Amino acid sequence: MTAESPLPQRVFQRLDDQEFRSGEALAADLHVTRAAVWKAVEQLRELGVALDAQTNKGYRLAAGVSALDAARIEARLSAEVRARIEALRVEWTLESTNTRLLESLPPSAGNAAVMLAEHQTGGRGRRGRSWIAPPGGAICLSLAWQYPDLPADLSALSLIVGLAVVAALDELAVPGVRLKWPNDLVTPRGKLGGILIEMRAEAGGPVHLVIGIGLNVLLDDAVRAAVNATGNVADDLLAHRQPAPDRNAVVAALLSRLVPALEEFPRSGLTPHLAHWNDRDALRDHEVRVENAGELTRGVARGIDAHGALLVETPGGVQRFISGEVSVRAEV
Repeated sequence: MTAESPLPQRVFQRLDDQEFRSGEALAADLHVTRAAVWKAVEQLRELGVALDAQTNKGYRLAAGVSALDAARIEARLSAEVRARIEALRVEWTLESTNTRLLESLPPSAGNAAVMLAEHQTGGRGRRGRSWIAPPGGAICLSLAWQYPDLPADLSALSLIVGLAVVAALDELAVPGVRLKWPNDLVTPRGKLGGILIEMRAEAGGPVHLVIGIGLNVLLDDAVRAAVNATGNVADDLLAHRQPAPDRNAVVAALLSRLVPALEEFPRSGLTPHLAHWNDRDALRDHEVRVENAGELTRGVARGIDAHGALLVETPGGVQRFISGEVSVRAEV
């Protein structure tokens, strides 16, 4: 934390210990006026931060809300994974963590750069959809990685990333999360998170990848309503584990799985992971409709092949899709 950090961020960090702090104490601690503290608290509320307030006690973050902290995340990583992360930063607000990393110099080959934000003004999912994430209630994580050349079956990488996220959540006692091809994390209650992979590459040169992961940790009714307005039904980690896992622990678990998975991918591809995918496949044997390049295909999902393509059984035979928008005509 630096003196130049936005005041709402500094207030948010000070309230992270779950203790009530009065406006007067916060003002003295942060060397600002009580009016400035009040304004910062109102800004936090406008962003969707869940706060408790009591007369004569002050403010504190609501139960389960925690601040991201790079030092806490790094302390939870093994020495091997920590050595592969060139930079790990937590920002208060960005347009998009993916955009920031895409516009930055890539890390050296075989290493990662990690960007987290408490709040995104232009967070996005696939096809430009917005990703709604209140400070303290979600994880907005992007990881940059560079391959010396284009790996085979790069389109399958989102499936590998999804499996890494599922494995991390299993470790955090959030079992049963399923994967909806190509990059959604779902439960019977709704969408828990999503993956967005973007890249910069030159012919015959290195490939700069940015893997974005959004995860809902704890969402209030207002945020759920906003998500519903986008056409999705949101789920969060709190619904599956109470109390919700600390977000720093979630980030560390994700990085501990992602770094080895990204290193292994060019050598092994998707084949060693097919059985694991089948176990978590949310679409398999369900009637689906696939929108791809303006065409609509209806059929029954029959899993994926070794290259990560979705297999759909239609009256005309099994069709392969390497990209597309999938909706399910049955509960998953």
